[in-house]
Amino acid sequence: MSAPAGQLPLEEQIGQWRLYLQRRRAIRPPDVEELEGHLRDQVASLRDAGLSEDEAFLIAVKRIGSLDAVSREFAREHSERLWKQLVVSDAGGTLGAATTRTEARVVAGLAIAAAATIKVAGLFGVAIDGPAEGLFVRNVSLFVLPYLAGYFAWKRRLEVAACVRLALPFLAAAVFVNLVPFAAGSQTEALAALHLPLALWLVIGITYAGGRWATSGGRMDFVRFSGELFIYYVLIALGGGVLTGFTVTMFEAIGIDAEWLAEGWLVPCGAMGAVLVASWLVEAKQSVVENMAPVLTRLFAPLFTAVLLVFAGTMIWTGNPIDVNRNVLIAFDLLLVLVVGLVLYSASAREPEAPPDLFDWLQLLLVVSALVVDVIALGAIAARISEFGFTPNRVAALGENLILLVNLAWTARVYTGFLRRGTPFAALERWQMAYLPVYSLWAAAVVIIFPPLFGYR
Repeated sequence: MSAPAGQLPLEEQIGQWRLYLQRRRAIRPPDVEELEGHLRDQVASLRDAGLSEDEAFLIAVKRIGSLDAVSREFAREHSERLWKQLVVSDAGGTLGAATTRTEARVVAGLAIAAAATIKVAGLFGVAIDGPAEGLFVRNVSLFVLPYLAGYFAWKRRLEVAACVRLALPFLAAAVFVNLVPFAAGSQTEALAALHLPLALWLVIGITYAGGRWATSGGRMDFVRFSGELFIYYVLIALGGGVLTGFTVTMFEAIGIDAEWLAEGWLVPCGAMGAVLVASWLVEAKQSVVENMAPVLTRLFAPLFTAVLLVFAGTMIWTGNPIDVNRNVLIAFDLLLVLVVGLVLYSASAREPEAPPDLFDWLQLLLVVSALVVDVIALGAIAARISEFGFTPNRVAALGENLILLVNLAWTARVYTGFLRRGTPFAALERWQMAYLPVYSLWAAAVVIIFPPLFGYR
């Protein structure tokens, strides 16, 4: 962590340092208090020697050492804590056992409400296999995301006026997607269903940041949350799949068909409720996944680089063009988004002051290879449009790949400058955080502008 500097009061600088340290949950509250005591002693000693508050704070933090290194040292000395962190009730936690139980009840209530919402919609035929399947697909994100925003609004203790402002986008989205006269099975309907959660995710981010969205730190925290939520959700989904399979198998053993239970209740209700539960687990146990994320980044970055290079080389060698259809384009965009995510996670886990190393060169190679693949995909999309004309899917894919192209190109430029020792690593984080809203704004444009632009087809 780079120590906060500038004109901030000393107590605010120490407060930021303490909050950052508290996220390393291998370090418990008494440990934080002890380290803070050492920090204050160092600051007082340096102030007595004639240094200013800012100078004393910076030197004191440097003497204590990197917070990530301190966290690793505590984790080595107290390795048993990692497993204890997986226990939800932690009386020694920052919030206290009573607050933790209250939060658990709130999350359980919201998860049940999200599950109930999808079942109530099913009573009116708005279900994945019902007569209003298209209406269900358009609304599926609205069955859960408002509850997630409500959880963060409660947790961040947002004022009523702020909650009302944050509720308006959900209300507008619900009115819009249910009143727009989409043609049955149209491309614009499918695009609206895919892009609506991406557009509303910006609202979740603003709620999550709790007033810190304008800062790079607030946005980076939300990026970490999003990645950790994905990890937890996948783990819960895998466990839920095993539970569902065992349930169906056991009932089949006594001659009862339980598929209706799995398809009608366990899967849809579990999918909705798991979003709230996974979010709560990320909030309660951040450091468990926070320690996993850098490991996953270093594991998958070389693998994704190899796949992209082999793909580009094979395509050039064989001369086979990309088959431009919706599923292929979605897969390409997801791959490129994952590359951006890997870069973001590596940036969040890296010491900004550390000199470039081999992994930084690998990251640049990953970005450049993704850039090459993106250019190839853009060429295929442009050729398809010139031959067969514009369609909602092609225009959406064109826009998304152009947005990713700009991000990847500038990321490559900043990374190259860093490796040449001319650009600070913090510039990469600032660029990514400033660019973050572009994805949601484009998704909102696809949802709102595309249907009338293409005649709702």
